[in-house]
Parts: sequence; C-alpha cells; structure tokens
Amino acid sequence: MTYFFETYGCQMNNAESAALDLVIRERGWQVAADGESADLVLLNTCSVRVTAEQRVMGRLAWYGAMKKKRPFTLIVAGCMAQRLGDTLKDRVKAVDFVMGTAARSIFPLILEAVEKGNPGGVVLSGEKPQFAFSSSHLEPGRFRSFVPIMHGCNNFCSYCIVPYVRGRELSRSPASIIAEIRLLASRGVREITLLGQNVNSYRWEGSRRGTDAEPSDRIAGGGFDDPPDILPDALDFPGLLELIAREIQKTPIRWVRFLSANPKDFSPRAIRVMAEHPEFCRHLHLCVQHGSNTILSAMNRRYTREQYLDLAIEIREALPGISLSTDILIGFPGETEQDLAETLDLMGQVRFLYAYMYHYNPREGTVAFDLPGRIPEGVKRSRLSRVIDLQKGITRELLHRRIGASERILIEGISRKNADELVGRTERDEMTVVPGDPGLIGSFVTVTLSSLRGNTFRAKELCVCPGD
Repeated sequence: MTYFFETYGCQMNNAESAALDLVIRERGWQVAADGESADLVLLNTCSVRVTAEQRVMGRLAWYGAMKKKRPFTLIVAGCMAQRLGDTLKDRVKAVDFVMGTAARSIFPLILEAVEKGNPGGVVLSGEKPQFAFSSSHLEPGRFRSFVPIMHGCNNFCSYCIVPYVRGRELSRSPASIIAEIRLLASRGVREITLLGQNVNSYRWEGSRRGTDAEPSDRIAGGGFDDPPDILPDALDFPGLLELIAREIQKTPIRWVRFLSANPKDFSPRAIRVMAEHPEFCRHLHLCVQHGSNTILSAMNRRYTREQYLDLAIEIREALPGISLSTDILIGFPGETEQDLAETLDLMGQVRFLYAYMYHYNPREGTVAFDLPGRIPEGVKRSRLSRVIDLQKGITRELLHRRIGASERILIEGISRKNADELVGRTERDEMTVVPGDPGLIGSFVTVTLSSLRGNTFRAKELCVCPGD
C-alpha cells in the first residue's frame, strides 16, 4: 500500500511527520509520488493562523472531489485536527480519520484498520497526551534532524492559539533525548536542532518519570537504549545543553541548534553553556514579536524592549560573531505609529540577520480576538511593508560584510538550480552554494564566501574540514 503526507506549519510538525513516516514505513508501506495516486493521504496541519487552516480546507475540498473518482483513506492530523475534533469530519465528509496532536500514538491502530479494510472513524485526543514523544524524527537520507525535547506552552500570549491546541508544557526525559541522539549519530546525522514551542522552558523532574516517561519515550534496538551515565533528578534547559554537549563530543554530530527560544526564559547560564561549547552554532532565533512595551504588554510577552535589548547585548558579548533572527508581528490591536517606530528602532539596534514578519490576524479563541482598536487591513499591510523593507536592507548589509570570510559549512545536497553545485549552510544559518562533488554531501567543508546572489552566498576554495 502507498501513502503521501502533506505537512503545514512549524518545524515541530515537520519532526512529527518524520516520526509518523517512520511508523508507516516500518509496516511496509511505500511512499507515493503524490496524493493523486496514494492509498492513504495524511495532512499534518497548523492552526497558528486562520490562513493556514483555510489552505488546508482548500486541500480537503480538492481531495474530496478526487475521492469521488477513486477510493483512498484521508487523515487530518496535527493542530487543526486537535482544535476542531469531530466537527471537522462533520464539515468535510471525505475525511476518514481526525487525529489530534495528543493522539499520534494511535496512528498504528489507524493503519491496522486501513489495512484490514475497516471503515474510517474519528480519533480524538484526551486533554493529556497518552504518549507524548516518538523515538526518532529522522527523515530518510537527511544529515540534519530535529529532536523534540518538549512541547506545549504555558505562556498564553494573547494572540496565540498554541497553548489551546498543544496543551501545557511537557518535557521529554533526558534518557530518551540522549537515546535518540545516539541513534541519529549512528545513521550519519551531522547536525541536530532541539525543538519545543518554548524550548528554553525545558524542565525535567525526576519524580515525574513514572508519568512522563511513556513507552514511546524508550527507544529500542542497536544498543542505543542505554541511558547516559549520570541522570540528575532535576534538569533545566542549560543542564540539558551541558548533557547534550558532552554526549555529542563522542559522536560524528558536530552542530547543535535549538528553536524557539523565549527571551523571558533565556538565562545567563544558558548563554554561558553555549559560549563554553563550540558544538552550539553561532546563531540564535530569539522571538521579539514587537518593539513597543505597550504592545508587548498587551501581547502578554512578559518582557520589555529594554530587557530584550540587554539580552541581545549579553549574548553578543559572550558569543562574538553570533547571528540573531526573530519573529515580528505588526498591526496588533491598539498599535500606534509610535509603537511601530519603536519596533523599527529596535530592529535597527539589534540588526537581525533575518526575520519572519507578518501582520496580525484575529484568532478566535484567543484573548486578543476581543481586544478593541483593530487596525485596518490597509494600514497593517503598509506598516508591515515598512518593516520588511528595513529588514531587507539590514540583511543585505550584513551579508555583504561577510564576503571574503572563510567559513565551515555543512553540505546538505545538490543545488536545485544547478546540478554541478552543492548547497550548504554556515553555523550562522547563511545559505551557501559551492561547486563540488556530490560525494561531499553530509560533510563539513571550508569555503571562502566569494559573492552574493540574492541572500545566498556563492563560495569557492572548497576543502574538507580535518576530522570531519
């Protein structure tokens, strides 16, 4: 039997799709070239913005029309499935199964039902995930992998629906994290990215192991289920970083990144651990969302612009040469021209390498949905355009300053635009293209950044890094 996945939204969804992909492959299913020919189609969905759900509804309508021509199983998974539950199946009759974020462990049961030809049904999740984490999130053939360490969120930013569809924060056991890292190392992975909705709020309490260490948290096979030599009863995010740094020093993995960090939870100790261990890439995505204290307070972000600016300075002093990126949300209810000016000023001071910029869309079910002072669509777009223009200029200037630098990059694959070139990424998260042999894919090489095409470096003088 064949399958096809469509994944929408964040890196966590990508990681969870990779875990589901592993489950279905282990049952002997084969991936289809597209959804038109698959026996099973799964849409792993996002609910962060209304537009994300609208896109999925459009795809479901398309698959519904196709289902009138041939039989296949249609599954909706992820945050949208969690939010809408059984009402989704009522709205879209073509959907066979609805699998929320807290029901992923039931995926094998769904597959078994499909294999036996049983009719579809609704799979709903309880308030607490029964099995929170999968054992592996590696995409076949990739040299970079996501490693979820926690999920859920306790912050309740007023514009955000994530806490309602992902639930409260739940941290993964350090034994399971280390076990997955060992497995990834054995499969040739060279770089990992630790994931969490609020990754630096990670907190493992030993006394909770009986409730949080689910069967899916215990990886099996190949001798990689041995726990680390020392597991403390309690472990916070900096402690986990220390543990991971010591572990990967014994593996072929060379780089570690993490997403997404909340400024209010970024401790001086975490900065110190990053500075002490070169395994942590000199790049950090640190979501600011806005530059006005008035708007930050209305967003319930629980830090000020001054605290954010001080944190950026502290990080750069401890980690010279580090690049910073961020998220910026424009047009929040009540935003004034002065609030926008303060955001532009903050961007000018921090000088982000890049930013994900978007304007506010009302999200039903959040506190901000009922706030007065909504900004007209035209004004939101105009303000966002000014933010984007400023960021483009900053990015261009920062990248041009880098021309001539010697950098180590991880070769990720062959360029889609030119089969004679390889594509890679610096530890500062800068895309780079360089001529080279495909045999170097998965290797670290040293290059000279020679020119720019758009925001991508062209490089030369490729040589393999010693010891890599």
